[in-house]
Amino acid sequence: MASFKPLHILAFGATGNIGKHIVNQLIRATPSFPRISIFTSPNTVATKPELLSQWKDAGVSVIVGDITSAEDVKRAYDGVDTAISCLGRGALEHQFELIRLADESESVRWFFPSEYGTDPDHDPSSAFEKPHQFKRRVRKTFAEDVKNLKPTYLVVGPYIEMWVDGDETFGGFDIKNKKAALLGDGDQPIGFTAMEDVGKGLVAALQRPEVSVGKVLKIASFTKSPNQILAEYEKQLGYKLDTKYVPLDDVKSLEKKFWDEGSPRAVVGTLRRIWATGGAVYDKLDNEALGLDEGQLQSLEEAVRNRIQGKPF
Repeated sequence: MASFKPLHILAFGATGNIGKHIVNQLIRATPSFPRISIFTSPNTVATKPELLSQWKDAGVSVIVGDITSAEDVKRAYDGVDTAISCLGRGALEHQFELIRLADESESVRWFFPSEYGTDPDHDPSSAFEKPHQFKRRVRKTFAEDVKNLKPTYLVVGPYIEMWVDGDETFGGFDIKNKKAALLGDGDQPIGFTAMEDVGKGLVAALQRPEVSVGKVLKIASFTKSPNQILAEYEKQLGYKLDTKYVPLDDVKSLEKKFWDEGSPRAVVGTLRRIWATGGAVYDKLDNEALGLDEGQLQSLEEAVRNRIQGKPF
């Protein structure tokens, strides 16, 4: 597929937290992509009319249907050559049917699963991390069951916007109350990606199939330790934050408790513990191969400024 060029892109989960950033960057990249479509539900049409109207005005086609309906998905795939899943963690199980139907379609040949986040194959322990299981099954499906479809996995680490907006349990910054909580000693580097940069990375991958098809791509806006982020907050704020360091043993204990109780907080605890122990820093990033230079991506200074100013994401 080295000479393949995406001509009609379809996105699922387009109006979600990361999906809207991906679609916005696709729009900004036109005319690289002649046709952009999104698949969305009747409920989204009713609850997010302004966003959909804005995208329609930009030339995006809105296909309304039920993601659990094979007929609706088949209809949406008609004439599409590239599909992008932006589904959130709670909807990842739907990807298996989306992949199967894409593989059986006459036109879809490239699929981006909703991989954005931590690499589920980062190290041997990744195989046993509960939040990784859907993503690992997706990779297994492509390796063993898919015949015609090629994947690209875009790994971006934690979104800096959501990471800093955590809490004192599993780490985060509370500017209103002048507090911060960091896991461990705060010195472990983490590869962070701003949400808009996820969209930029995906567009760059689409524009470079010779680099991207069939690959696991790893990008980051910047790699910094929590202590470095704390220092940038204090520099911009002009005062010290009341900072506590949460022992990793306490994190693991509470993480287990939440899993035992079936609490949704368990996933948050596991991911933040993974990041705090080296699970989101990589020997090599693909920024350069994708043509993403520092000037295109958010810096730590900009990311912190955005959060202090309360910029929505």
